[in-house]
Amino acid sequence: MSQEYFIELCLEQARKAYHLGEVPVGCVVVKDNEVIAQAHNCVEKLKDPTAHAEMLALNVVSEHLGEKYLYGCHVYVSLEPCVMCSYAMILRRVERVIFLAQDYKHGGVMSLYNLFDDTRFNHRVRWEYLPVQEAQELIKKFFKNLRDQR
Repeated sequence: MSQEYFIELCLEQARKAYHLGEVPVGCVVVKDNEVIAQAHNCVEKLKDPTAHAEMLALNVVSEHLGEKYLYGCHVYVSLEPCVMCSYAMILRRVERVIFLAQDYKHGGVMSLYNLFDDTRFNHRVRWEYLPVQEAQELIKKFFKNLRDQR
């Protein structure tokens, strides 16, 4: 399977979140070119501010693999991970993260903070920003609609 395939799955999850009234973030975790988990934000549904797509997907992967460390896993996420999700990926020893839109208010990778490149941590997560206009537009549209409702 190709990187484009994983990106499309990630965007499908973000679209699901959008249509459910959640912040439109989708996440796909891949190991050995196989999709292990897919998730989208469920903060509103679960009434849990930590129910980010990345956290939910990482939990599924750990359960599936029976491991706390996720060596060899690649995480595709539609929005730059926040500090909580970034640090969770460091703790879980994720190999690589690919994100599709920057998060200028909460980004933990490049926009606001840079946790993945911080040499004080004992694990470095490789990362790549692959801009996809739809991912950024979903976020903009979601928050514009939210503001308009108020």
